[in-house]
Amino acid sequence: MTSEITLFVNPTAGRGRGARAARPAASALRDAGFSVRTVLGTDAADALDRARAAVAAGTGALIAVGGDGMVSLALRAVAGTDVPLGVVAAGSGNDYARAHGLPVRQPAAAAVVAATALKEHGGRPADLGRAGDRWFGTVLASGLDSRVNDRGNRLRGPVGRFRYDLALLAELAALRTVPYRISFDGGPAREIEATLVAVGNAPSYGGGMRICPGARTDDGLFDITVVGPCSRTTLLRVFPRVYRGSHLSHPAVTALRARSVTLEAPGVTGYADGEPLGPLPLTATAVPEAVRLLVP
Repeated sequence: MTSEITLFVNPTAGRGRGARAARPAASALRDAGFSVRTVLGTDAADALDRARAAVAAGTGALIAVGGDGMVSLALRAVAGTDVPLGVVAAGSGNDYARAHGLPVRQPAAAAVVAATALKEHGGRPADLGRAGDRWFGTVLASGLDSRVNDRGNRLRGPVGRFRYDLALLAELAALRTVPYRISFDGGPAREIEATLVAVGNAPSYGGGMRICPGARTDDGLFDITVVGPCSRTTLLRVFPRVYRGSHLSHPAVTALRARSVTLEAPGVTGYADGEPLGPLPLTATAVPEAVRLLVP
């Protein structure tokens, strides 16, 4: 194990919390005996190139400092390699960190967890999702939730779950169902009308919305939540239950499990880890033990 590790920082995450979090994180890592190199990027593509270069050069670990978008970039750099990933959650949503029981907006504590894990076991294996050449750690969203994600990313108002609550209210005004063709594990396609389809490697997105509450990152499977046709009134009544994960009992909601899923729907963009993947159709596959995580 090399003593040099790479701090992969998004300085704009959480309205500047990423930049502020980098300092105590780096200090805690150095106190633990590691040499710390900080990597920034001029934009997402440049940041990813720099992270991949650090991984290729044999860094002892990549520590992502920021929100789920930064973690998503880091996953693309380390997935399928032996370089472990640590997470210093300093963004608005931080769903990936929550899924793994990591400290949120406590940069020094998160760095201590990463340093301790690196010394004690070098990282524990965890599953990822893959759609085309993109890896994701939390949820692939499509339908209403991807439109909410799109609108939420454009808002300059509140952060975290409140941003997505506002975006949802705005999207409800244009609520519509979508004709999907869905196939699981390479089987025959099913044609359904749905308000949204969410494919979960982990339980939550949007800052704590537990859309796929049973999803685990160690079972090689996706949990898939399908919300069928429903009225605005029904959605508003059921929506608060998403934060508890109790919405699965509603008759409009169906929960499924599969190793792979293909989604087809006209005019729908897929999002994963809060970042756009591109228009459907998309095929997502659960990849067991695709990353080593610095967790307790």
